[in-house]
Amino acid sequence: MCKMFFYMLLLQSLFIFFCGLFLNMIDYKMFMDWNLISLNSCNITMSIFIDMKCLLFISFVLFISSMVMYYSNIYMNGDGNLNRFIIMVLMFVFSMLLMIISPNLVSILLGWDGLGLVSYCLVIYYQNIKSYNAGMLTALSNRVGDVALLLSIALMMGWGSWNYIFIEMMHYNFQLKYLIIMVIVACMTKSAQIPFSSWLPAAMAAPTPVSSLVHSSTLVTAGIYVLIRFGKVLEDYNLSTYLLFIGTVTMLMAGIGANFEFDLKKIIALSTLSQLGVMMFSIGLMNYELAYFHLLSHALFKALLFLCAGVIIHGFNNLQDIRGMGSIIKFMPLTSVCFLISNLALCGMPFLSGFYSKDLILEMSMMSNFSLVMFILVLIATGMTVCYTFRLIFYVMLNNYMWFSYCSLGDENFEFVFPMFMLSILSIIGGSILSWVLLSNPYMICMTFLMKISVIFICLVGGWLGLELSKLSYFNSSFEKNQLLLSYFGSMWFLHYLSTQCLIKFPLKIGFNYYKTVDNGWSEEIGPQGIYNNFIKMSRIIQLSQDNFFKSYLMSYILWIIVLVMCL
Repeated sequence: MCKMFFYMLLLQSLFIFFCGLFLNMIDYKMFMDWNLISLNSCNITMSIFIDMKCLLFISFVLFISSMVMYYSNIYMNGDGNLNRFIIMVLMFVFSMLLMIISPNLVSILLGWDGLGLVSYCLVIYYQNIKSYNAGMLTALSNRVGDVALLLSIALMMGWGSWNYIFIEMMHYNFQLKYLIIMVIVACMTKSAQIPFSSWLPAAMAAPTPVSSLVHSSTLVTAGIYVLIRFGKVLEDYNLSTYLLFIGTVTMLMAGIGANFEFDLKKIIALSTLSQLGVMMFSIGLMNYELAYFHLLSHALFKALLFLCAGVIIHGFNNLQDIRGMGSIIKFMPLTSVCFLISNLALCGMPFLSGFYSKDLILEMSMMSNFSLVMFILVLIATGMTVCYTFRLIFYVMLNNYMWFSYCSLGDENFEFVFPMFMLSILSIIGGSILSWVLLSNPYMICMTFLMKISVIFICLVGGWLGLELSKLSYFNSSFEKNQLLLSYFGSMWFLHYLSTQCLIKFPLKIGFNYYKTVDNGWSEEIGPQGIYNNFIKMSRIIQLSQDNFFKSYLMSYILWIIVLVMCL
């Protein structure tokens, strides 16, 4: 079943990719209104907007989904619920496709909510306490963005349409500014920008193929894609400065946190968070084409990185702590090559896919007019990326220490190697191909010598620091005894604790108290339960006068005669 969907998704991705290239050549866009229901004068329509960006993104989602399907055929082998897993992954992909082709905030909400619901089901797939906690944090964090998107739909109620392509034609409006702020909040939660970042590492409780799909081209990139679509409106309301600050702080926080993390999947998740910060930073610079370029190139090498991590974890008998790994370059040469390619592409190694987009974003930032302090923070965050990448390479590939005396190391399985090989090829040549397709207008970049060597220098320093940090944390046990330093930097600046307390525990406690005091308290006493009790008391009083006692009937008759005579 996995292979059937693999072939189907792969063929669709290739067809849609070439359709996107054709639309780019003729510069053609398509907007369709599909009338679903017509009742009297009420029409319910489904709007579809198709252009080159839409089709390219869909082709990348389908291609990575096909690789994940092929990979899952062996990785999830022996799972009794494999068919259910495949159906949930397909529902996840369908929700993402619905969101991509929708120009309408209502239909975007359908795909948006579908992503949140299915991601919750996939995070709790293994059904243990850790998965349930991670799923609850993921679901409730995304619900904040869902509420913000619902409020933006409510603000567009009186405009005659929910299509975001009509927002660009609106004049300056106080209500429109709040609409854009709600959309930004929704995109920040879905793309895990600070302070909504804690759910992204927690979502690593999902199976590794799901992590590869979620962190490369689907869930976390949904918010970035919507912001790219709303790009022109952000310029009109001067909101790009806030996105610039949010993206920079997210890059820095994720880069520092990854250097103090020992869980392999969480390190890769924090690297995803760092690259999402780069995309948000590019949107803040109003370089929407470069943000979209980095979104596509990042999807290739990040999916490859997660697939390699899955093979490594599988080989080390489900061990995820990098301190117990090592020497995979001897036992798993093919996986090591793919793992190295994906890591170097993440660092922005020249002529790999990450270089063409990431380096261009950094060079354009040097030519932009914004704060020097923020520019220094961006350089530090870039150095942190190289730092945790080289630290990860040292632990996994070069380290000779292993906790297990016997591990089933080896990458001879074709179903593991084939999707990694395909993604490795695209991680090498994908950036140059995308640069030819997307960057139709050449960028003129003129920098001083100091600016030119600053990025190279910070990358070299980051690589050296990563190797030194890996040796220090591995050979010096006193380093790990400094729990205050580790708890601060390793917990994403205490965002885990703040999110669980402020986003889960505190609201749930308020809800419980409200349920106890209002739903089961005053509202019952004053409302239905109180009315019921009063009716019971009144019915008992009335029943006393209707108990068929002859004396009471005779007495009431006499009293009635006396009252009638007195009235006459």
